[in-house]
Amino acid sequence: MAVRSARLCTVILRNPADRRTMLWAFGLFPAAAAAHYVWPWLSGWLLPLGLYIGFCAGVFSHNHNHCPTFVSRRANVLYAAWISFFYGYPTFAWIPTHNQNHHKYINRPGDATITWRYSKRHTWLVASTYFFVSAYWQSEPLKEFIRKARQTNPAVFRQIVGQYSMVAAGHLACFALAVWLHGWGLGTIVYLCALGVPAGFALWSMIFINYIQHVHCDPWSKHNHSRNFVSPSANWLVFNNGYHTAHHEQPGAHWSKLAELHGKIAENIDPQLRQPSILWFCAKNYVLGHVFPSLRTRQVGRAAYDVPGGELVLATASVEATEAGVNATIA
Repeated sequence: MAVRSARLCTVILRNPADRRTMLWAFGLFPAAAAAHYVWPWLSGWLLPLGLYIGFCAGVFSHNHNHCPTFVSRRANVLYAAWISFFYGYPTFAWIPTHNQNHHKYINRPGDATITWRYSKRHTWLVASTYFFVSAYWQSEPLKEFIRKARQTNPAVFRQIVGQYSMVAAGHLACFALAVWLHGWGLGTIVYLCALGVPAGFALWSMIFINYIQHVHCDPWSKHNHSRNFVSPSANWLVFNNGYHTAHHEQPGAHWSKLAELHGKIAENIDPQLRQPSILWFCAKNYVLGHVFPSLRTRQVGRAAYDVPGGELVLATASVEATEAGVNATIA
């Protein structure tokens, strides 16, 4: 009986709302990818679904690192590896660059992901290429985290290696399968539409949304440090990823609680930072804004680079919190 109970614990979710997460992760994700292999002529038509799946994989990896999904540590490790495959990168990377750095500095000096490192303007060129800037500056905290894990915590280091292996070996195997089934030309298209492009979009979109959730916000403010996208239907689709102020103020809160938490503080958030839709926000700033400049974002409150009574230092902060992450465990 005790053995049975122990096995049952490995699959118990910490929050019942994650039943839908499981449906997406273990139902929709693999089924949509497999459809490209079975019906290759659908690849182009299914690509938008693949992009949505890539975005959700990024959201799941983010949520899981803030609030582990399962009761069992082993189940969490296996789930992280599974999500890493669809995300296109090991999910542990959120720990040193996001959990322990971005959440500490929130776009202020010291944040590896500051939106204003090379330009204080908010244009499509800056926003769309921010991925390369942010990824470059996140690389050092990431490498330091891996070095410390290798030196001080073999268990965490094994998880890191396992996630890298899952991504590399999994994608290589799926590419080989596509080529074996459909030949080099069509097989390459099938793999790219099923997994390659969605994974690339997952990485780009996570960094892009971080940009638009913080550009021109006031990181020195209690509630105006983040931009929110508050459409209930859109948030249902992206597991409440739009309620960013509430997430920053209670990062350990489960995603299913964020709408309620946002409601409690919404009236204290500047209306400019409560946008109805991410699509409308992008259309205003990157399309209509060329004709009607007033539709573009404006700085809310104190700018991130306007350091109160201090010297502006652009370098990424020493990742002292990285050590805490290594000494703990990966979810």
